[in-house]
Amino acid sequence: MKILVIGGTKFFGIHMVQELLANGHDVTIATRGQAKDPFGDKVSRILLDHSNPESMKEALNGKHFNVAIDKIAYCSNDIKYSMDAVSCDRLIYMSSTAVYRLDHMDVKEEEFDGNAGMLRWCNRADASYAEVKRQAEYALWQNYGDRKWLAVRYPFVVGEDDYTKRLLFYVEHAIKGIPMHIDNLDAQMSFIRSDEAGQFLAFLIDKGLTGAVNGCSDGTISIREILDYVEEKTGKSAVLSKDGDEAPYNGTVQYSINTDNAKTLGYKFSNVRDWMFELVDAYIGMCEMGE
Repeated sequence: MKILVIGGTKFFGIHMVQELLANGHDVTIATRGQAKDPFGDKVSRILLDHSNPESMKEALNGKHFNVAIDKIAYCSNDIKYSMDAVSCDRLIYMSSTAVYRLDHMDVKEEEFDGNAGMLRWCNRADASYAEVKRQAEYALWQNYGDRKWLAVRYPFVVGEDDYTKRLLFYVEHAIKGIPMHIDNLDAQMSFIRSDEAGQFLAFLIDKGLTGAVNGCSDGTISIREILDYVEEKTGKSAVLSKDGDEAPYNGTVQYSINTDNAKTLGYKFSNVRDWMFELVDAYIGMCEMGE
């Protein structure tokens, strides 16, 4: 299949493109050209600026793809620019579980109704991350109901290649004895590993699913469990203080994500407890090498 990937040159986008190539797809990546990618001559490349609708239209004029994957759209305007410029049979949009009210366990896709909220055409800086992601989906549900698209919703994506370094924050602060303020120490939370996040997106290419689907590792884990592991492995003690550095996942309460719809398609997710502590080991190694 001919696949357009808007973005895809860092983090789990790299895993996604590598999986698409391994599956024999003809992949074109569209970016501003500012980040190097590891794909060599295995992909075609288009230069464009996603935030500029004229740039999008000019770069993609006359081109058609079986599937387009928009990895970098944040807000309703981004969705509009993609939908107006990209000619494709189906678009996959990288959404987020932030669209939900994440305050309970077993959150299902239907708990966010994209037809129920008020659509506002907005840019990324116009509201919180969660709100602009909701607005992006409102645009899909309310303005492009005649098109085939799929919104893929992930929780926190983590891995050794996680450029946000949010999970690394906890490990590094614990090892270095830097005070941190954590307001959800015992909250069970959902995660997905970066390579699996990319692989699941590639898996969805030929499934024909439309609407929305959750992707998430099975099970949950708390920050306390992660810090307890760091302390046991290193002999260091995490310093918790209301005056400490604000932890990245603060404000997130206990929740879990339901992935029954993805599993019905035949995808089997890993369990977060089968890989999280190996990732923490890697983070410990990074911190100790930096000391």
